[in-house]
Amino acid sequence: MAQTIVLTNQKGGVGKTTTSAALAAGLAKKEKRVLAIDLDPQGNLGFSFGLDIENGNTLFEAFKGDVPIYDAIQRKNGIDFIRSNILLSGAGQVMKGDRRELMLKNLIAPVEKFYDYIVIDTPPAFNILTLNGYSAADYLIIPMSAEILSLVGLTQLKETYETIRRTVNPNLKVMGILMTRFDGRRGLSWEVKEMADGVAAQLKTKVFQTVIRNSVTVAEAPAHGENIMDYAPRSNAAKDYIDFVEEVLDITEGDRHNGKKDQ
Repeated sequence: MAQTIVLTNQKGGVGKTTTSAALAAGLAKKEKRVLAIDLDPQGNLGFSFGLDIENGNTLFEAFKGDVPIYDAIQRKNGIDFIRSNILLSGAGQVMKGDRRELMLKNLIAPVEKFYDYIVIDTPPAFNILTLNGYSAADYLIIPMSAEILSLVGLTQLKETYETIRRTVNPNLKVMGILMTRFDGRRGLSWEVKEMADGVAAQLKTKVFQTVIRNSVTVAEAPAHGENIMDYAPRSNAAKDYIDFVEEVLDITEGDRHNGKKDQ
């Protein structure tokens, strides 16, 4: 059974989609069976892998019931994808009913057994799409840039997480906070990391040991329709993301071994 990981932050510009793409690609390079789902109407996750997000079946068609989940899956570079585009911004019109927060969880239930990991990218806001991501997740990973304003979004997310655990998904766990755009030469980066350690303790989690260093290739990769792992595998950011994937594997496989996630 797949372990479902949601990348989330209610603040934009923190490297959430880049991290989602790197995690999916890194897990696939480790010969894991990966399904990547784009819950963001901007469609940037699919774009980062060079997918055509304007034509063909997307998550929106699956939510509407126009196509079965199997027909919304596209494969590229050893990864299965469920793409999204701007049409998903109208999801609120079709996601109705008493248990609408479970629509994604129920939608992917028939295919979970085919994957080791499901990686979900979410919008930079809390809405019905984000709620569905949290409801379907085993783990949250919170990317945050090494900037003071990122701490504001982190505090807001803490309140949301606690509400979701209390009302919808009591088994949801924050795997960790990932520092992105980190510049070890700047004292501010270290100060923000120290403050993030404090928020992590409140969430009963940690800040990942790996930090993602600043790199121009992170911004360049999506423009070329590639994730950072394939676009610039020798860059500092790609090397950092490789270490990050190893940390994720250590945690999730440790939880499997200890029986914290059903097989």
